[in-house]
Amino acid sequence: MFKRKTFFVTGCAGFIGSHVAERLLSLGHLVYGMDNLDPFYPREIKEENLSILAAYPNFDFEECSLQDLKDCRWVADGVTFDCIIHLAAKAGVRPSIERPGDYIKSNILGTQAVIDLAEEIQCKDILFASSSSIYGNLSTLPFDEEMNVSKPISPYAYTKRANELQLFEAHHRLGLNVCCLRFFTVFGPRQRPDLAICKFIDLIKRGQPITLYGDGSTRRDYTFVDDIVDGVLSATSFLARGASHYEIINLGGGEPITLSTMADLLYEKLGETPKIEYHPMQEGDVNYTHANITKACNLLQYEPKVSFSKGLDLYIKWLAQHG
Repeated sequence: MFKRKTFFVTGCAGFIGSHVAERLLSLGHLVYGMDNLDPFYPREIKEENLSILAAYPNFDFEECSLQDLKDCRWVADGVTFDCIIHLAAKAGVRPSIERPGDYIKSNILGTQAVIDLAEEIQCKDILFASSSSIYGNLSTLPFDEEMNVSKPISPYAYTKRANELQLFEAHHRLGLNVCCLRFFTVFGPRQRPDLAICKFIDLIKRGQPITLYGDGSTRRDYTFVDDIVDGVLSATSFLARGASHYEIINLGGGEPITLSTMADLLYEKLGETPKIEYHPMQEGDVNYTHANITKACNLLQYEPKVSFSKGLDLYIKWLAQHG
């Protein structure tokens, strides 16, 4: 029997957040979303994402920052949530190296504001979007959740690890049920314009060369956004079972692809002749990512369904439809 739940989704106007919110809404759940519409990329993109969500009568939105969560009208109205899905964050490895203070303020102080809100409104379940960047340049593959991740190589990575520790302390002190999902290189419709696949497709279509950093041998465990959403929803069900949980779980595609292979596939699918320039690796970039998803399979019955090649087809088709 369907049980309608009430979810609070931070970062609901973003790439992953809009997909998660849309899935919940399509299932009939109530979704309260917030986003600060950060100008990290054009506001118009997020507003378009919000227009999709606004078509559902079971959606409500407030534009605010994480630090101002307690001022949301829902708090004053006494709305209660079954689960907080905390996806809002300042993203991007390279920008974090240039402006680390911004990432500390947004990600660390912002996550503390989410914890404080959960305590105030007595919401026991928090699902948090962590990142594979936490693993840094560990040489043992695939990455599993028990590895020592005390050597991050970017401010973005250390803020995400700090968030996991903040949430563990909240679990211990407040009895919160917490699931930290480490996302591995998510791609698909609505993805951010600063991400490599989006930038490469744009350059290829315009006949411009693409730039690969390094020799093309670096690997990424690309994960299609629909698979990530499946994992998020499974994790909310896992938390709702009632036991006291603090879990860190990888969500990956299980199919690491070299940078060169990714570029070759894009040129092949777009029917263009490769034009590639090679430059030295950039600060903060990692050599490999590869998720061990055994824990996700066991606890969440997670099973990625969309291959990298199929995901590219779906994304290219979406781009053609959306200009």
